[in-house]
Amino acid sequence: MVAATLLWSIAGVVTRQLDAARSFEVTFWRSAFNALALVVLLSWLRGPSALRRSLRSGGRALWLSGACWCVMYTAFMLALTLTTVANVLITMALAPLFTALTARLALAHRLPVRTWAAIVVAGIGIAWMYGSELSGGDSRHLLGTAVALGVPLAAAINWTLLQHIASRSPGGAEQGDMLSAVLVGAALSALITLPLALPFQASTHDLGLLGLLGAAQLAIPCLMAVSAARALKAPEASLLSLLEVLFGVVWAWLGAGESPSVAVIGGGTLVLGALAANEAMSMRQARLG
Repeated sequence: MVAATLLWSIAGVVTRQLDAARSFEVTFWRSAFNALALVVLLSWLRGPSALRRSLRSGGRALWLSGACWCVMYTAFMLALTLTTVANVLITMALAPLFTALTARLALAHRLPVRTWAAIVVAGIGIAWMYGSELSGGDSRHLLGTAVALGVPLAAAINWTLLQHIASRSPGGAEQGDMLSAVLVGAALSALITLPLALPFQASTHDLGLLGLLGAAQLAIPCLMAVSAARALKAPEASLLSLLEVLFGVVWAWLGAGESPSVAVIGGGTLVLGALAANEAMSMRQARLG
């Protein structure tokens, strides 16, 4: 899981090394290369016929989940072209708290006091970051952070949707084939952004880097994370996934000269601290129980 987060974290610093590709073109190529890599990897792991069967029989859950992945892919890369890596990654880290809130509203799941406290503290951290962008008058960074919010929101809807379907039907867990849904999301993202990406401006150098993002930054670590999830409990996986934020900020600092502002460091510390404390208490409670 640590290796998966390390691979996920290179997106920002690699994006900063692009020559000519921008905005929707970056999103298109990354999603297209990711879809291609997943087709190859899933066909190798399961066989081409098994992959085709999972796509045909996935049902509504597969395609709704794929739509959520599409939003996450598209919003993430667009946000990286608008604001700093730190802003994007810290905003994305809100996914566990958004998921808890969505499950509370949609599925009536009860939230422990520690999770409500984490939501309040993380909210203060994000408000600090947003307030800094507003007071600085930089509308581009503010827009980028707002676009990045689409990632944790879509992730929250995705996980809540799959929980709901799995609880309603015996075959729900099979319908929620996450790896096939990831492939659907990548293909949808590529199709939607293709018209907006034209005319292509990416150089050969850019295509090499975007191919690296599609395969090594997305497809491979997704398979690694699914494999690791079989051995890790959910709170442990959530806690380890926060390493992506730390790794990503350091990569961008060292490799692209993006030093985070005081507001990003302060707000990010509140967000990550709230998340880490919530997950750590969850693991402790599970052990005691």
